[in-house]
Amino acid sequence: MKLIKTEDAVGTILCHDLTQIIPGEYKGARFKKGHIIKEEDISVLLSMGKKHLYVYEDDKSFLHENDAAKVLKSFCQNDYMKESEIKEGKIELTSTIDGCLIVDRERLKLINQEDEMMIATIKDGDVKSGDRIAGMRVIPLVIKKEKLEKAKKLVGDTPLLKIYPYVIKSFGMVVTGSEVYNHIIEDKFSGVVEKKLEAYNVKLVKKIYCDDNKDMIVDAIKELKRLQVDMICCTGGMSVDPDDMTPQAIKESGANVISYGSPLLPGAMFMVGYFEDSTPILGLPGCVMYAARTVFDVVLPKILARVKWTKEELAELGYGGLCQNCKVCHYPNCTFGK
Repeated sequence: MKLIKTEDAVGTILCHDLTQIIPGEYKGARFKKGHIIKEEDISVLLSMGKKHLYVYEDDKSFLHENDAAKVLKSFCQNDYMKESEIKEGKIELTSTIDGCLIVDRERLKLINQEDEMMIATIKDGDVKSGDRIAGMRVIPLVIKKEKLEKAKKLVGDTPLLKIYPYVIKSFGMVVTGSEVYNHIIEDKFSGVVEKKLEAYNVKLVKKIYCDDNKDMIVDAIKELKRLQVDMICCTGGMSVDPDDMTPQAIKESGANVISYGSPLLPGAMFMVGYFEDSTPILGLPGCVMYAARTVFDVVLPKILARVKWTKEELAELGYGGLCQNCKVCHYPNCTFGK
């Protein structure tokens, strides 16, 4: 830093806060560290008794925190994202749509391992229009340009964040179980699924009831497929009971099963697969009917955005995959599935 006359300070950057005191009216930081001196500031500074100022030297090898924040923002911003005004060297991004956020965690970690810079995001999953999704800033007031250039090479040309809009708008349902099919008990399962999907504006096209008969279930799945629904959900018959035929029926319907079983509780008996045209088919275990939140809630955002789950990604959900069964459910503001 260097000492200069206040009259010569226009365009320079303050090195520290400057306090203004007006007896009986005001006491506080009139100008904060990092403030860029403007022409109209000079008279105010002189009235505060500041004839000289400590400012940062004009070194072209450094970037001010505001400009550096813009660079970090460029590492993250993608379609459907809006940036905030810069405040105290920080920029935030918000979503402009309802959709599924995906964060490249590995590249994000590389950036945050670099000195003097940081990017914070929310977790992958469902976001609503207006939700804050990321914030970024550098730690010091000024930062070497070469550090940001190095970070840029780590990031590459693809933004760290991406929001996928929800594209699935319709679904069909196969409700299995002899007790429901024969009207011995009331079907309460399908209503739960319909309600969850209504929250995402996904409409039911057709519901087919089936006995515990594998061929009947296969035929029902194929009928829904012919109707070209965007997604198929199968409820019931997902356990290891010898009469439960749903898993085998899904396999024989032509779908490529990614996983039967998930490392989340509730939701161990969950099945997910995809047809050749990428239509997803889900086998929903009984817990979806009675538990507030299950594996279904965790996997649904990516499903609705047509972002395919992989077996490896499902396996990673085991870390944080134990629901605490809180008396008042706060999902997704909890650790479940995160």
